[in-house]
Amino acid sequence: MSDYPPLSTRVTGEAESALGALLTPVLAEAGLTFPQWLVLVIATAKGADGAANRADLVATIADARKIDPAEVEAAIETLEATAALEIDNGQLKLTDSGRAVHRRVRTRLDEITARIFDFPAEDLATAGRILGIVTERANAVLATF
Repeated sequence: MSDYPPLSTRVTGEAESALGALLTPVLAEAGLTFPQWLVLVIATAKGADGAANRADLVATIADARKIDPAEVEAAIETLEATAALEIDNGQLKLTDSGRAVHRRVRTRLDEITARIFDFPAEDLATAGRILGIVTERANAVLATF
């Protein structure tokens, strides 16, 4: 018998809360909010130049994180005002400053998470698969509301 409880909403919620508690001070050091960080992450993932369609980026983040699209829009506006993003005809593009902030925060988070996610690849794959299925099922149920 394991010393750990089986996967449940409590277990996943506690893990998310603990990881969020680690993320919060790192973002605060960089002067970022969580929605701003999500914009930088998704824009970076869209391509080497960090270019992304604004509407697609907002929809992607709002759907994945279950947050109000207005919060994502506000994050975009703030990042533009701080010159981390440029907006042109509905396209968002990370600036050198935006890429530098993303790189700095990502490096710090990688240092932290390396200590946490030090598991065999097979265990990480299993956990990822199960959490992916849980997310798919939860989204399917949510779609019925």
